Amino acid sequence: MAHPGHRRPMGLGVQPTLWVPPPSGSKTQSMGEGFWIGLPAGMAVLLAIVLWSARRHRSPKLEVDCDASIERLMPSLAGLTLGLAVGGNRLDVLQNGHYFDVLVERIGQARRTVHFETFLWKEGVLGGRIAAALAERARAGLTVRVMLDATGSRQIGKGERRLLEEAGCKLKFFHKRTIYNLGVLTDRDHRKIVVLDGREAFVGGHCITDDWLGDAEDHLHSADVSVHVHGPVVHAIQAAFSENWAGETGELFVGDAVFPPLEPAGDTLVHAAYVKPENSAPAVKILHHTVLGLARERIWIQNPYFIPKAEAIEGMGAAVRRGVDVRVLMPSIGGSDNPLVQHAGHRNFEKLLRCGVRLFEYPHTLLHQKVMTIDGRWCAVGSTNFDDRSFDTNDEITLSILDAALARQLDAIFERYVARAHEIQLDAWQRRGAWHKLVDNASYLLNDVL
Repeated sequence: MAHPGHRRPMGLGVQPTLWVPPPSGSKTQSMGEGFWIGLPAGMAVLLAIVLWSARRHRSPKLEVDCDASIERLMPSLAGLTLGLAVGGNRLDVLQNGHYFDVLVERIGQARRTVHFETFLWKEGVLGGRIAAALAERARAGLTVRVMLDATGSRQIGKGERRLLEEAGCKLKFFHKRTIYNLGVLTDRDHRKIVVLDGREAFVGGHCITDDWLGDAEDHLHSADVSVHVHGPVVHAIQAAFSENWAGETGELFVGDAVFPPLEPAGDTLVHAAYVKPENSAPAVKILHHTVLGLARERIWIQNPYFIPKAEAIEGMGAAVRRGVDVRVLMPSIGGSDNPLVQHAGHRNFEKLLRCGVRLFEYPHTLLHQKVMTIDGRWCAVGSTNFDDRSFDTNDEITLSILDAALARQLDAIFERYVARAHEIQLDAWQRRGAWHKLVDNASYLLNDVL
């Protein structure tokens, strides 16, 4: 029998047949309608699977079999995270609103290039101040490149943006919402980087909103930590900026205006973790997880969005069993700018407490610093939150630093805020209300996208 719609050859004594649509409501029509209705849903599921498989990687196992101290393992940490530890650096800690005083002053002293990259920029007093500083350098003839995340900086003021563009700044937005970026729309540029003349850099957690002004003196002003960097490691920070700039613009910059010869500026050993290799865990995830297995005395973490996965919890528990003092300081639900994140973190508090990890919540304002110290000798400062959005999805940067004096400064910041924090106790935590537990577990279902 001929397939409907197929014409038999003429001249063989058979009249040509034409396909006639079946009557409305027939089984054939219903099957056809079902196919076309189900096709978009099937394609959406297939697309989701393709995108998931393209981005997945194997999480690192936290079983570090080594008795060496963390001082001797800096080359290993750098190598595992696809970097190189370089000496001869100097880093100065900058806290809260004072960071912007130093930043604006140093931008004004730049002579050849200014590179500025951030996630969050909202219209306001601070946004106007930073835009004016960048625009002034562009009008003075410097090359000013500004990379803003398209999602995090969608509230940049029109006047601020116009000021930058009219002054001649090269302004680009990372992963704008277009079909071209469909597969990477959830990938955000969460880095906070400034590089001046290729000779000095700033790395940390500070965002460009008015909440970051002041000195964390009340619930309206956030606390944060960044570092001002001099020395050869500035080249690695410049490379991190170049990665996303080249990805969005295709422009490659070379020469002494961006990568000048750099002399030693101190005696601190540093490496920058920022690479996201294909089919392997990003460098920031490997770094944060590996050091959990290297600590011998203490692990002190300051992080605003603390949602460790099972392997990290086990790594902290193993550290406690080795006699390591493990403490985590974070904002409370009332202090956070994203209460859902804190609720998601609460889901695993009981397991952490049972492991012996000490948890402290600060209720007075947002503690936004992303800081970790190990054994009072090694420390990490950068843009990376202790959650899977930062570890697996975002573009981040963390500096791995071997400097006991700097670690003591960061531990002092921990002690300053923990004195007014509330320590979570296991017995009381187990008695929290049913509604609290329900919200904790529901929020955790969204932890990968918060």
